[in-house]
Amino acid sequence: LHSVLCYLLTPVSGLQTIVGKYGETVEVPCNKGNAKAEDIFITKWKYTKADSSTGDLLVKSGGQNAIASSDVDYLGRVNLTKDLSLRIAQAKLSDQKIFTCMVVIGTDIFEYPVQVKIEKAPSAPTITNQATKMEMGKLTTLGECSTKDANPAANIIWLKNNIPLVADEKVIKLTTDVQTDKTTGLLSTFSKLEYAAVKEDLNAKFACAVQHKSLASDLVSAPVTFVINYPTEKVSLQVISADPIKEGDNVTLKCKADGNPPPSSYSFHIKGKKVKIENSDMYTLTSVTRASTGEYKCSLVDNDTIANSANITVMYLDINMTRGKIVKHLDESFEATSTVNAAGVPQVSWSKNNAKLNAPPKFDKLKYSDSGVYECVVSMAGIVRKASFELIVQGAPVINKLTKRRSNDGNFKVLSCEAEGSPKPTVQWSINGTNATETPYVEGRITHRITIIPTVNLTVNCTVYNDLGQASKSLDVSTRKYKDSSDQTRVAVGVVIGVILAAVAIGLIYWIYMKRTRQGTWKTGEKEDGTLEESKKLEENQSQKAEV
Repeated sequence: LHSVLCYLLTPVSGLQTIVGKYGETVEVPCNKGNAKAEDIFITKWKYTKADSSTGDLLVKSGGQNAIASSDVDYLGRVNLTKDLSLRIAQAKLSDQKIFTCMVVIGTDIFEYPVQVKIEKAPSAPTITNQATKMEMGKLTTLGECSTKDANPAANIIWLKNNIPLVADEKVIKLTTDVQTDKTTGLLSTFSKLEYAAVKEDLNAKFACAVQHKSLASDLVSAPVTFVINYPTEKVSLQVISADPIKEGDNVTLKCKADGNPPPSSYSFHIKGKKVKIENSDMYTLTSVTRASTGEYKCSLVDNDTIANSANITVMYLDINMTRGKIVKHLDESFEATSTVNAAGVPQVSWSKNNAKLNAPPKFDKLKYSDSGVYECVVSMAGIVRKASFELIVQGAPVINKLTKRRSNDGNFKVLSCEAEGSPKPTVQWSINGTNATETPYVEGRITHRITIIPTVNLTVNCTVYNDLGQASKSLDVSTRKYKDSSDQTRVAVGVVIGVILAAVAIGLIYWIYMKRTRQGTWKTGEKEDGTLEESKKLEENQSQKAEV
């Protein structure tokens, strides 16, 4: 039968390849499904050995069970499926070979060879033998990246800040090694990175990634950073303070170097004096003044040429002006002046008694109303200075007005004396009165009032005086009797009626007299001059009698 089969064997061209996973079950198809299992008379699976010889695995005739060979490598690991596919359990790397399915259909014999390949995903990468520090510009072993137990061998790439590194043998050098496990045949890949660091690599993140055909995406190691040592090439000086700097502020100078590790001590150059500060990079100027304005510098302790400087400007503001009380006389001229000494251009404002003024106080002729508290406010760059003075306008008192009026009920007379002067005038009357009142003393003016009941005709004097002088004015006040009972009212009415009747009688006599006189004149043609004079005297008498 074997010779007949060999004679009738029909080869099938085209080698099919399948990929199995290491340690899993691999299913190798027979005849690609072109023939039905019930049509196959005999099925045989074999494999090609390394020396090109063949080894048998399984044989199945018709409806009988498959018979396995005694091949040690596959003992208990192989069987057939219903569609006559070869199933290999616990796939190994040694299973990477050509398996052939030979079938007998009728009088024909067919062979279907299948190339089996076994893949194994690599382990996650790790970085070992890391450098503790790196020197700038010197090729140094940064670390070794490894990934194990893969098939085929995995590829390793190095990343800096997620950007692949490309070897150039000067700054970047990569050395790769692949090792085979003697037991499993799996492959481990090792990659060493030698790197010449630069300053910009400080805090840079390095990682390695594994690429493999069995992976959908790369496996990446945890990133690592390295200490990079390099000398200081320059320093910078920073001024830490409120802006702007004002007199009385504290100012801190901070010196920063670009070396790694940074220096522990610095030299600060303060107004021509060199001060060494150890274990710190700061120097504080306390309560600066305008004299602190100038250039400041810091440098390395052992190299003054590596230095940096900064200018500090201290803002100041002074205001010089007469303060306290300023006494001036009425009608004098006065102008307030102030001198401002500042580091810049300040803003100046004036106020009187807390009311804003549009211009500094200036007077050609002072008035009492110009008295008050004047304040000058000068501000610049957050600095505020204030100065104030009290202007007092003084003058001898004068009486502007002396008046009298009847009370509303007609029983009294109210006398008013309106005066002006500074200091505040004292008012004195030549007669005693009641209900004395005094208005508030405002802008040098005051009014004093008294109520009197005159019993005789009299002249009343008002005198005002202060430390600078005095003034007087008089006023005639007529008399009238006043009673408190109802009889007083009747007497007053009787007196008025009597006066009226007397006036009527006098008028009647005067009319008769004038009539007779005129008749004589008409007769004699005499002038009427004497008659006119008598008429005027009569009118004056009537007026005096009518006055209360």
